[in-house]
Amino acid sequence: MFKGRILSGMRPTGSLHIGHLSVLENWVKLQEEYECFFTIVDWHALTTSFNETESIPGNIHEMALDWLSVGIDPEKSCIFVQSHVKQHAELHLLFSMITPVSWLERCPTYKDQIQQLSKEGKDIATYGFLGYPLLQAADILVYKANTVPVGEDQLPHVEFCREVARRFNHLYKSDVFPEPKAIMAKISMLPGLDKRKMSKSYNNYIAINESKDGLLEKVKQMVTDPSRIHKTDPGNPDVCVVNTYHKIYTTDEAADIQESCKQGTIGCVACKKKLAQQMEAALAPYRDKREYYAQRPELIKEILHDGKKMAEARAEATMQEVRVSMHL
Repeated sequence: MFKGRILSGMRPTGSLHIGHLSVLENWVKLQEEYECFFTIVDWHALTTSFNETESIPGNIHEMALDWLSVGIDPEKSCIFVQSHVKQHAELHLLFSMITPVSWLERCPTYKDQIQQLSKEGKDIATYGFLGYPLLQAADILVYKANTVPVGEDQLPHVEFCREVARRFNHLYKSDVFPEPKAIMAKISMLPGLDKRKMSKSYNNYIAINESKDGLLEKVKQMVTDPSRIHKTDPGNPDVCVVNTYHKIYTTDEAADIQESCKQGTIGCVACKKKLAQQMEAALAPYRDKREYYAQRPELIKEILHDGKKMAEARAEATMQEVRVSMHL
């Protein structure tokens, strides 16, 4: 029996890296307990990349491949592209008529991201960027999702969504929208190969579909204790990226590996080789499944089309209630 309905999504940025795996693996678990709508939010991609749209169609395809490869199951979950369901835009427009601008301006990430992206040469002082939390609220509420899996940084957005639902219900004396609750997702924050945040822009990432040889080469690049010159020198695992990865991919041996590092009885080369073997064992099934779908592009189109129809039916049912409540 399902506990409730979930909406979650990701911006299409192309094939994903292993920093995204903890989120996707959580989705795989949730689809066994909830009615899940998972959307590739291409309109959200426009909020920061409105002048770089050429890559979006290809990125949508790559993201769909990664989702399917890790176990998002179209038989259990609705997988679709946000812009294919126009009710998202309609509800966002109607919400924009009733939402105070001050609610959007107080979003804790708004000014921070404006400053951060401005340093990167991006001008995102646009209405679309200001209003993206409202579009996010429309994404959630158009399906009457009552549960949203989020990391801690997204909690203000869920609370904003709840406020929008309350305001609509109060203004139009209705009970159209539930107030969704957040469920905290345990997200493993993996550093990149160089200890910075894992990012394609830093070229310090490992792709979910990384080849066996590519994986080995990238593990070799991982930053280790810079003070350790010889393999018999005692090491400090706390400053070593390899150690961080061992805690995730070599859980049964991680403590012993740490101790061996401290004692200088395992060298960095051997330590990295062991990690690469463990990571290959974990990632190979995803790569193989991804290849299966990559060879069947028409199947991807069919899955997204079926997802669109399912999402559209649910969203239109909500919009009919909205239009009646607003006398439209």
